[in-house]
Amino acid sequence: MVTGEGRIREAVRVWLPIGFFLVVALFPFYWMAITSIKPNSELYNKNVMPLIVHAPTLKHYVDLLTKSSFLLWTWNTMVVAVVATAISLILGTMLAYPLARMRFAGASLIAMTIAAIYLVPQPLLFIPLADIINHLHLGNTLTSVILTYPTMLVPFCAWLLLGYFKTVPKELEEAARIDGASRLQTIWKIFLPLCVPGFISAGIFAFTLSQNEFLYALIFLTKTSVRTVPVGVIAELIRGDVFYWGQLMAGALLGSIPVALIYSFFVEYYVSGLTAGSVKA
Repeated sequence: MVTGEGRIREAVRVWLPIGFFLVVALFPFYWMAITSIKPNSELYNKNVMPLIVHAPTLKHYVDLLTKSSFLLWTWNTMVVAVVATAISLILGTMLAYPLARMRFAGASLIAMTIAAIYLVPQPLLFIPLADIINHLHLGNTLTSVILTYPTMLVPFCAWLLLGYFKTVPKELEEAARIDGASRLQTIWKIFLPLCVPGFISAGIFAFTLSQNEFLYALIFLTKTSVRTVPVGVIAELIRGDVFYWGQLMAGALLGSIPVALIYSFFVEYYVSGLTAGSVKA
């Protein structure tokens, strides 16, 4: 039987570390939230406690939505993220399935190469990619980033899906083939439905990276009408040495909401997909 003193010790041992890491993880969001609702009289007053809001206001949100193109940037970001994620998942599946299910010479080398390609830094790739985009006359179009994002998303999606595909028993596919199903029917009706957690985890990662990507969007999207949220907020709300902190924090907070909602709805599938993929990869 656990005594009162034992419960206190257990609470301290378990909940104190959890509470500490929870505060550390949520503090940036709290800082963004209070900064976005502070009036300028408090925001730029050094004598006011920075962690407390005395007279909250929504003026920064109103200015962000009415005096900037934030809604257009949000639409551009969603279009780019959704399309780039779909392309990356399709190509990643086409790359991971044969490596997981078929035996051929060089399969291990290809799998290692995929992981190595993902580790290549973006600054080494944006110069040749910029040259390609310029030759295709795709500058200042959403197509430019939609085509360049998969260069960093496909390798990771393929690596993650490769590990998850290996967790699916081959006997299921073999039984379907014995019953007369073609390989394509087996993949579409048996294999892929079993890999939904893997697709969700890879899709969340690809969507998050596409939504938050900054370097390619900064280089290829210079017009206000085609910018995404990360680039638009930085380019439009920082003018010279003037930082519009209220609107910057409001934009950062609103921009993080879609990803937070996605993680909250699919967190179980996301964790299971990452766990299976990392164990088997």
